[in-house]
Amino acid sequence: MSDEGQTSEAPFRRVTEHLEQEGIQVELVEHERRYSAATEAQAAGVEPENAAKSVLLRDDSGYRLAVVPASERLDLRKLRELLGDGKELRLATEDEIASDFPDFELGAIPPLGEMLPAPEIGDHRLLGHDRILCNAGDHEHSVLVDPRDVVKVAGATEADICQD
Repeated sequence: MSDEGQTSEAPFRRVTEHLEQEGIQVELVEHERRYSAATEAQAAGVEPENAAKSVLLRDDSGYRLAVVPASERLDLRKLRELLGDGKELRLATEDEIASDFPDFELGAIPPLGEMLPAPEIGDHRLLGHDRILCNAGDHEHSVLVDPRDVVKVAGATEADICQD
């Protein structure tokens, strides 16, 4: 199937199908339209600390995906130190995201770096949960998944990347 054929499919279907193909048990959650991971969690009946938010960043080597609890803030200093040569690391702009990842609604990137593709760094705080709520590519659907499965499939680096 060509990339053009994939873009017509609803983002949440692409995400759930990808997870299922990877052998990850997934529960699709439909909720009111929300624009932040924390409010999406509340709309889905989940506490923000049990939800993940995806932060897309850029450096001179391309995109990076940081995944942190929705109740926390990403610490760019820690992330730069972890990456070593990532001195140019910055948040990706809305224009860059819209242009390079048109299959997903702006602000609803799933925490699946392998789908983008973008190397993924996941905060270790997420791994203490049996399931976490994650973006599913649009603002009306989320997925509940085991965070350890997501880390394994994504080949994510686990680290402390949240502000203290």
